[in-house]
Amino acid sequence: MDIWPGRAYPLGATYDGAGTNFSLFSEPASRVELCLFDEHDHETRLVLPEVTAYCWHGYVPGVGPGTRYGYRVDGPFDPGRGHWCHASKLLLDPYARAIEGHVRWDEAVFPYRFGDPEGSVNDADSAPFMPRAVVVDTAFDWGQDRFPRTPLHKTVIYEAHVRGLTMRHPAVPPELRGTYLGLAHPAIVEYLLALGVTAIELQPVHQFVHDSLLQEKGLRNYWGYNSIGFLAPHNEYATSGRGAQVTEFKHMVKSLHAAGIEVILDVVYNHTAEGNHLGPVLSLKGIDNAAYYRLVADHPRYYMDYTGTGNSLNMRHPHVLQLLMDSLRYWITDMHVDGFRFDLAATLARGLHDVDRLSAFFDLIQQDPIVCQAKLIAEPWDVGQGGYQVGNFPPLWCEWNGKYRDCVRDYWRSQDQTLGEFAYRFTGSSDLYEGTGRRPYASINFVTAHDGFTLRDLVSYNDKHNEANGEDNRDGESHNRSWNCGVEGPSDDPAVNALRSRQQRNFLATLLLSQGIPMLLSGDEAGRTQHGNNNVYCQDNETSWLDWAALDESLLAFTRQLIAFRHAHPVFRRRKWFQGMELHGLADIEWFRPNGRVMDADDWATGHNKSFSVFLNGDAIPSLGPRGERVRDQSFVVMFNAHYEALRFTPPPEPFGRHWSTVIDTAHGHVGPTTRLFRATSRIKLEGRSLLVLQRRE
Repeated sequence: MDIWPGRAYPLGATYDGAGTNFSLFSEPASRVELCLFDEHDHETRLVLPEVTAYCWHGYVPGVGPGTRYGYRVDGPFDPGRGHWCHASKLLLDPYARAIEGHVRWDEAVFPYRFGDPEGSVNDADSAPFMPRAVVVDTAFDWGQDRFPRTPLHKTVIYEAHVRGLTMRHPAVPPELRGTYLGLAHPAIVEYLLALGVTAIELQPVHQFVHDSLLQEKGLRNYWGYNSIGFLAPHNEYATSGRGAQVTEFKHMVKSLHAAGIEVILDVVYNHTAEGNHLGPVLSLKGIDNAAYYRLVADHPRYYMDYTGTGNSLNMRHPHVLQLLMDSLRYWITDMHVDGFRFDLAATLARGLHDVDRLSAFFDLIQQDPIVCQAKLIAEPWDVGQGGYQVGNFPPLWCEWNGKYRDCVRDYWRSQDQTLGEFAYRFTGSSDLYEGTGRRPYASINFVTAHDGFTLRDLVSYNDKHNEANGEDNRDGESHNRSWNCGVEGPSDDPAVNALRSRQQRNFLATLLLSQGIPMLLSGDEAGRTQHGNNNVYCQDNETSWLDWAALDESLLAFTRQLIAFRHAHPVFRRRKWFQGMELHGLADIEWFRPNGRVMDADDWATGHNKSFSVFLNGDAIPSLGPRGERVRDQSFVVMFNAHYEALRFTPPPEPFGRHWSTVIDTAHGHVGPTTRLFRATSRIKLEGRSLLVLQRRE
């Protein structure tokens, strides 16, 4: 088989219609072999004939889509100096566009013999136990596909899992359940449209590895936060192999775009599945360990671990930065993805040790003409020292607002000293974002996410119940800020169940009326339970899948109406901060006691205060519309009562309004206009632990 010199760029396997160019970066390598596998899995090795700036490359005529391949890198095996190269290990291409098969956990994939991790090299051939990279043809008929480009302030995010959302849907054909094509099925797309969300945020779809310890327990890495291929769609979510996952992923995106729904990927660029010095050699570790990973400076056998997974990518190395930027551009330009949520993003900002908001990674994103236009969402923390960075990311970025989650949970379980912070969170968290030049939509507001209790479980359990994970209930968060409403787990008490339903409505209404971008966890709109398990990362089964036969239809209808209400009223999704100043006659926002009097400093300082109203002036929206027109809306009063007993509320006095009518009532599960009018002097009964929204009537 001939091999020509080829080109150093682009990295990876690039098919041109007549053959394929292969290029791999490795500075310590003394020799790199391209390994091609035929239909019978027979291996042919070709030495890459050229090296340019440490990129080893060659062109093989006649090799095309569907060809399976890997690399063997010969070079120093010296763990004490941070090098793990050895030709006995078949390695995955970091730039593989598709991967076939999975890691089979055998001693051969490790660099040492079992029981002797500090001993001599394990020279057993790992090829029989390794997946293969696949050459793909990137051509695809996108037709009239267009990026929806929903403005941030109009965005409503739905966090979901490819398998979890589709595995139990009765209208999705069995062969499509749990796949990209299943998510593209009209039944799923129509459900998302009816719900009213504008974007679906998918848990990791980069190719990932199932941990050996989980497989020994009969479990799987369900969530997928264990990447091994940053350009490859995970192959288990496809209906067939040999690169079909690429085409099927594109079809999914095309179908969602046709419905106006954006696709955001949860990406894990902070670490890989190769773990620490005791982990396997699958790809980067055997290619150029010292370049790709953060090593302990004085003991480079060992890894800096800011992620709790064994390793952290070396964000100071240009080829690591290139890999991540190439990956991001590929998912946008070739796969038509609309945005990214960066897992443990504080790790990506680490320079020497500390988190640096002006790090090279953020500089590259800022200047990249493609990536900087995507939706960029940070999970603004990691497990390293100083890793909690909520509010500290650069201006282009949105952030998962963990402080919003914690404060809203505490408020509705009636914790003291929450009122002042709750006001900040409800109005977009200006204390976190305004000083950095950002807008309210920098805050991704959420009450629940994949990691933790579902909304139904949040109001049904005080404690986690993770026994099924096989870790004696030690895993998962122990401080959940949850409240079971008096009974742990399922209850037959009508009063308990009524309170739980009302609390779910309170959380949903707060989320969808808050300034910022609301993010809804899949199934929370319809009462999904994980039976108290707050860490279902390994539960690829009915514990974590959405049970479409058990939807809470009443809660689902309430959520749909809430989302439609938010879309209809720009005063709840402002692009600029409230100023507390008069504009067109009245202040843009004002806070009131339940008796209708304006709150003062003493009211805010009263730790046990849990009841108040806020006036939102629809005539005082400072942002202009897309054609320069003035944006106007109705004016509203939102009444909050987190006290356990009913209270009487009085609407704000004139000139704020003379007549008011109810449009949202969480006590009775109502959303929509009503005919009953209240005067400004009325005393309105607000049930304990409930929320009421009044609309001003002229």
